[in-house]
Amino acid sequence: MPHAIVTTTDRPDLAPLTARWRWEAFARGQGRSLAEVTASEAATAAGPGPMPRTCVLLVDGAPVGMASLAARDLDPRPDLTPWLAGVYVAPEARGRGHAVRLVAAVEAQAAALGVATLWLYTRSAEGLYARIGWRTVEAFPYRERMYALMRRDLVA
Repeated sequence: MPHAIVTTTDRPDLAPLTARWRWEAFARGQGRSLAEVTASEAATAAGPGPMPRTCVLLVDGAPVGMASLAARDLDPRPDLTPWLAGVYVAPEARGRGHAVRLVAAVEAQAAALGVATLWLYTRSAEGLYARIGWRTVEAFPYRERMYALMRRDLVA
């Protein structure tokens, strides 16, 4: 079962799929349509800069998950940057360590850019991130739910 990680910049044909995943997992009901998310994802794939970038994990050539490096991800915290964002693994591919592979790929991208600290927020995966070296900074309310703000120091 060979694994490969590509970006939507390298493989813009994957942007419609990552847009659908992003919309279904994170954006549905938040005021953005699937068409808007798809347009944004296509623009990101074509963008010239290092962020945002979306990594896609391929298993036997088929996409099974994604994770992004983004300059901004949490509106109430514009002071924090950059972010690990949009970590998603297709339901049929979960439980196989794919999220850990995707997080490591984004961490490597950030480290290659000289990023000292990477941020994320999560409602449901705090334990997963803690097991792979992320540290909870605070719990906070957002959109009527509680989240954990976490950080990962990459450069000593």
